[in-house]
Amino acid sequence: MKFVELVLQNFGPYCGKQVINLNPEIDEENSRPIILLGGMNGGGKTTLMDAIRLALYGHRAQCSTRGNLSYSDFLTQCVNSHTDPVEKTRIELVFEHIENDKPVKYRVVRTWDKNPKDGKDHLGILDANEWLDTALANIWDEYIENLLPIGISNLFLFDGEQVKELAEQEIPPPIVVDAISGLLGLELAERLAVDLEILVNRKRKEIADIKYLANLEEIENRLKEQQNEYDAETLNLTSLQEKLKEVELHQQEVVDKFISEGGKIAGERSQLEKQKSEITASAEKTRQVMCELAANILPLALIEPLLNQIYSQGEKELHIQQAALAHDLLVARDKRLLDLIHNLALGDEKVDKIKHFINQENQSLEKATTEQPWLLTDSETLHQLDNIIHHHLPYAKNNAQEKLKILQTKEEEIITLERQIQTAASPEDYQRLVDELQQAQQQVAEAKASWEITKRRLDELEINIRNTKKELENYTEKNIDRQNKEHIIYSAAKVQDTLKIFREKLTLRKLNKLEVEVTECFRYLLHKSDLVHRVAIDTNTFSLSLYDLQGKPVPKHRLSAGEKQLLAIAFLWGLARVSGRRLPVAIDTPLGRLDSSHRGNLVERYFPSASHQVILLSTDTEIGKQEVETLRENEAIAREYLLKYDSSTRQTTIQPGYFW
Repeated sequence: MKFVELVLQNFGPYCGKQVINLNPEIDEENSRPIILLGGMNGGGKTTLMDAIRLALYGHRAQCSTRGNLSYSDFLTQCVNSHTDPVEKTRIELVFEHIENDKPVKYRVVRTWDKNPKDGKDHLGILDANEWLDTALANIWDEYIENLLPIGISNLFLFDGEQVKELAEQEIPPPIVVDAISGLLGLELAERLAVDLEILVNRKRKEIADIKYLANLEEIENRLKEQQNEYDAETLNLTSLQEKLKEVELHQQEVVDKFISEGGKIAGERSQLEKQKSEITASAEKTRQVMCELAANILPLALIEPLLNQIYSQGEKELHIQQAALAHDLLVARDKRLLDLIHNLALGDEKVDKIKHFINQENQSLEKATTEQPWLLTDSETLHQLDNIIHHHLPYAKNNAQEKLKILQTKEEEIITLERQIQTAASPEDYQRLVDELQQAQQQVAEAKASWEITKRRLDELEINIRNTKKELENYTEKNIDRQNKEHIIYSAAKVQDTLKIFREKLTLRKLNKLEVEVTECFRYLLHKSDLVHRVAIDTNTFSLSLYDLQGKPVPKHRLSAGEKQLLAIAFLWGLARVSGRRLPVAIDTPLGRLDSSHRGNLVERYFPSASHQVILLSTDTEIGKQEVETLRENEAIAREYLLKYDSSTRQTTIQPGYFW
């Protein structure tokens, strides 16, 4: 994280809008860590530090001039005395940090009136494109707490007075102790311990609210009884099932015997006899129809060839009669035809051929009429014979054949019925067979009834068992839930013990590393390198103890005031290095009581190395001409500003450059 720009408008002694470029980068490739701001006492150096804190933390900011003021009164106090009542007071802080492996830039803007409405300022967060990020503004406190927790901000944004107090006190104040715990990551274990205690108390209350709805033993016994009864009924059902199969098999045997010994036919005797009587009557009716057919033309079928011969002869004689009638007519016509031919004067040869043809035709006709008829039938009789032979007689024959088939079928049915009736049991045997069959059917009915009763009982038991299991499951879930809660309470106690051990070991590990870093930093800053060989840190109070090369304690009062301040700064420096957080450092009046040699070490060794960005707020006596020239020669200063205070107007303006 680095601060890029600070904008003040009508804030404290800064009238109007004034901009401070805090970017340590002097060009695209090079950067220098120190931003040096020079100002006399009362000139607004501390106000700049307060502006940074106020921009980041708002009402939670631990500003130096706030004291016991309410936030509203503090904001009113920060308004420049020359500000027009309608103008707003405004501070803007632009910072950049790495988010998801990419640099992101935000501008934090706080504005308020001289008499802030509702006692609050207005917060706006702008992204790199100067777009307002309302969502981030709503969660700003959580966001900045993850980035630069307010608890550890005093270890990075501090002034000479804080260093002095830290140097003078044997045991760091609680606020510093909390900041150190947060910086080392020790507060996580403490926070987890507190959360566990809250969880345990909550689970205890939940257990206290649980009412037992049933007795587990009573439910389990009831379920056991139901299960035993179910098992017994299941065996009984199996036995009944076998019994039912046995009686059904016996019933089938009795039925087979009943049928084989004529019991069934005996039971159907009257019906069979009635059926035989009906078929016999129907057969008799068929015979009557056949007799009627025989009394008609059906017997002519016996002489059907003779009838066909007579019909042929009749047709032949009828043809002869017709030829004899036509002979005279044809002779007369032939004579007229020959006369005509003769008149036509055809050739003799052609006329002879025509005459020859006519003579042959006439001879054939005469020859056909010379046969003597013997049947002597007429055309009407021949027509009747034709109807009999070709129509009536075929119909009568087909009808007779159909009736004959029907009669044969009925006679076979009658024979079959007579055979069935003959196989029927006698009345005595029939009654015996009926009794046996009824007894077998009664046994099957009783077995089925017993099986169904047992099956219904099994179904009832199955439902009861399912309900009881559900009841047991509900009870078990509650019991398990209770056991889980008890397990959580028990486990939480173990976790608390483990956390205690973990915190002790984590603290020891972190402090060991911190001891090494503080010792290294202190010996680096201290010009008397043989004074202290090792710095030890108490695991509970974080108080520092010094030891010489022989391992003997070095009382803190043996250190000069400047050495104590160097020790305090070494402590802060070591903390920053151990935390691994890449945060800017801002120091107000950093060189307090240091003599020239200590100042030289601090200027040459600490400021350029304290962080990637070090904002120094100094008077002309702290970082004097020699010190600033040293820093310039070492190319440690990126930007210089002079806070020029006008005592007559009590206003401060920010100008580029330093005192020299």
